[in-house]
Amino acid sequence: MDVAARAKDRAGDGAEAQQGPGGGILAGILLMCAGVAMLPFMNVGVKYLAQSYPVPQITWARFTGHLIVMLALFMPRYGIKLLLPQRPLVQIGRSAMMLTSNLVYVMAIATVPLATASVIGFTSPLLVTALSVPLLGESVGWRRWTAVLVGFAGAVLVIRPESGFADPAVLLILISSFCYALYQIGTRWVARYDNAATGIVFTALVGSLVMTFVLPFSFKLPTSALDITVFAGIGVIGGFGHYLIIRAFQIGQAAVIAPLGYVELLGSVALGYVFFGNFPDLLTWVGAAIIVASGVYIALRERTLRGAR
Repeated sequence: MDVAARAKDRAGDGAEAQQGPGGGILAGILLMCAGVAMLPFMNVGVKYLAQSYPVPQITWARFTGHLIVMLALFMPRYGIKLLLPQRPLVQIGRSAMMLTSNLVYVMAIATVPLATASVIGFTSPLLVTALSVPLLGESVGWRRWTAVLVGFAGAVLVIRPESGFADPAVLLILISSFCYALYQIGTRWVARYDNAATGIVFTALVGSLVMTFVLPFSFKLPTSALDITVFAGIGVIGGFGHYLIIRAFQIGQAAVIAPLGYVELLGSVALGYVFFGNFPDLLTWVGAAIIVASGVYIALRERTLRGAR
């Protein structure tokens, strides 16, 4: 899956295929930049809460807030059909992968710098490209396989296994990316049967319901108005950020919009430094450049192949 699909899937399911001509490019660019700029703020909130609160409680707030936003935005248009997928088992499976990805991410983000987590998260398109062969029966040529291998070499620079892992929690971020890649694979398959809005809401619904059952066994009463605000904000900010990304792909051209997803990395670097005093070292920057270059190459290569077909 290319960078466009990754960014759209981060919105929950991928935008409906309504990409406009040149007239929508500027609006799409502005919406995409606004959407991805909101996501690091959500991650700041998650990292802040992870210092003091249980992982299930944070994850519940994340999915429940997202669900409320998605229902408010899509229910008026789709009604009850929004909650009635044609392939419920597949929707449940892919939603479980998204939930697992978020749980593992929250576990790791307490100690992993925001920029490092963001860099490793961008290995997801590489994983999807590799997994599309056995799981979707797609053909991947030697050029894209080379890009995948080069991208993972960049990930090694960030994770640094030769140093005994500066922070073993970075492996959890990689596991989170793997689960997210499986979620993307499921999204590609189920898109043949269910519209994007159904998948977006269903993912948030499954995550919220599961964590609601877990919440009574893992709950800590917020101790300040700030903490309550952050709990409420992480889902709302994430939901609106993802919605803006969806709109960007609906009115803009994917080839132009998709690379802007990497703006999230810049936001993560800036906010990580401002709020937590973390700034990436040289090896992290080099690894990030390699991962981004590999992802962009895969996107361009797949676009070329689609054009040829």
